[in-house]
This record gives sequence, structure tokens and C-alpha cells, in this order.
Amino acid sequence: MAYVITSNSYYEIFSLPVDWNVDRLVLDRRYHQLQQEFHPDRFAARSDVDKRLAVQTASFINDAYDTLITPIKRAQYLLQLDGVESDQERHITTDTSFLMQQIELREELDDLQQKDKASQAALSALEALKERAHATYNDLQTQFNTFYAARQQSSASEAIAKMQFFAKFLEQIELLEEQLDG
Repeated sequence: MAYVITSNSYYEIFSLPVDWNVDRLVLDRRYHQLQQEFHPDRFAARSDVDKRLAVQTASFINDAYDTLITPIKRAQYLLQLDGVESDQERHITTDTSFLMQQIELREELDDLQQKDKASQAALSALEALKERAHATYNDLQTQFNTFYAARQQSSASEAIAKMQFFAKFLEQIELLEEQLDG
């Protein structure tokens, strides 16, 4: 079966070094090559076993790509490669200043949801909130990279927990934007 990927490393199948920084051009190019090579439609005339392997291989490629392209998933995967538990859903930060920041941001978002949805002031305030949230999310990614490079897994794991809050918060902002635009 020449079409089965033999590597379990997401980085290896995309010919990338194991690192936080991912060359998007190389990743995207290799992803499209693998998609063409292993797309299940190419195996439609083959046996059921071959078809099933093609579907599994394509699924593995998609999971690997999604993991490497998504900052939180990539961070979790890097820690997982180092043997650190990557289930961040149960990890809660004890950083009190961060927890206070979360409360304040959620209150600010709640206030915007209560305002006149058609007002320009609400749209402008939401855009400013979104920009601040993106900046903090990007800062947390930089923090993760710093901690990961220094092999400070506990601090890197803490950065992931904070990244998760901001990723969800940005999703909530986007939902509110859709409501205001609609």
C-alpha cells in the first residue's frame, strides 16, 4: 500500500521542523500535494480496504493540517510531543489579574450586547474590543513560544489556558458582529 502515510508526526508529514513557528507557505503547499495524492476519489475503483485506508489517510492529513494551522492546537500538540498533558479544557488558570481581566472583558461584551445594535458607537466599541482581544491573543502566542523554547512546560501550559479564553472570546465577538451586521 504505497498510499499509506507511515509517519505519526504531523510535522514530519509536512516536512516541517518541530517548532512553534510554522512556514505557512510550505505547510499549505505540502497539504495540497498530500490532498491530491491521497484524496479518496483517486481510490474509488479500488477495493473496500483501499478505499477505507484512503479515507483514513485523508482524515489524518486534515487533522494534522488543522492542528498545525490553529495556534491553540499547535501549542497543545507541541506540549503533547514533550509528554505534557494537552487536555486544556480542565486546566484553569490561577492568575488573578488574568481572571479579573476576563471578567472585565466579558462585562464589556455584555454591555455591547445590550446597546442599540444599529448604533455606530456600538460597532466602533466592538471593533476596538476585537482589536484589543486580538493583540492580547497574539501576545499570549508569543509568550507560549518563549516558554516552550525555554522548556518551561508549566508556564507554556498556562499560556495555552489563557489563549483558549481569548480564542473563545474572539468567537463571541464575531457572533455579536454578525448580529449587529444582520
